[in-house]
Amino acid sequence: MRPRAPGTPPPPGAILPAPSPRATRAAAASGTSRAAEAADPVRLAAFNAAPAADAERALLGCLDDRDWARRLTAHRPYPDLGALLAAADEASYDLAPGAVAGALDGEATAPPPAAGTAERTALRAAHAAYESRFGHSFVLCLDGCPEDERLDHTLAALRTRLGNEPDEERLVAADELRRRARARLTRLLTQAAGTPRT
Repeated sequence: MRPRAPGTPPPPGAILPAPSPRATRAAAASGTSRAAEAADPVRLAAFNAAPAADAERALLGCLDDRDWARRLTAHRPYPDLGALLAAADEASYDLAPGAVAGALDGEATAPPPAAGTAERTALRAAHAAYESRFGHSFVLCLDGCPEDERLDHTLAALRTRLGNEPDEERLVAADELRRRARARLTRLLTQAAGTPRT
C-alpha cells in the first residue's frame, strides 16, 4: 500500500486518524484541550468527506441528539473549526426541551481522579440531591479547568446549582451541554483528540 500524501484525507472508514505521539505528548503537557487552537487539516478534511452515517456517529459522541448530528452533517463541508463550532452552537440553541432532556440522560460528570474517599462520598450525596431535585444527571464542562481544581470546582457548582429553580437549571444544564459539545468537537478535530473526555 502506497503511503498517503501529506494533507490528503484518509479513506472514508477512517475519519479520525490517531494523533502523532509528539502531538499527544504536547497536548498532555499543555493540560487542556486547547493545545491546538486550529483543526488538524487532515482530520477536518476527513470529517468533511466522511459518509453521513460515520460523521453522525462521531458527532453523537459530542452531543447525544440525532437531529443535532444530522443538521451538522448536512451542512458540511466546513472551511475551519470555527465554522463548525458556530454551526454546533446554533444547532444546540434550537434543541427542543425534550431533546435537551434526552441528551442529559446520557451525561454525567465523573468524580475527578484525585478525589479521595471523603470527597467521593460528598460528591455522591450532592449528585443524588441534584438528581432528586431536577430529575436528570448533573452536567458540568470541565474543559480548561486544571486537574487539581476540578474537585473544588465540581463541588462548588453542585452546591450553587442546587439553589436554582428547575426552569433556571434547565437553561444552565443546556449551556453546559453546549460547552461540552464544543470541547468534544475541538478534540475530535484537533491533534489534542487523545485528551480525556469531559
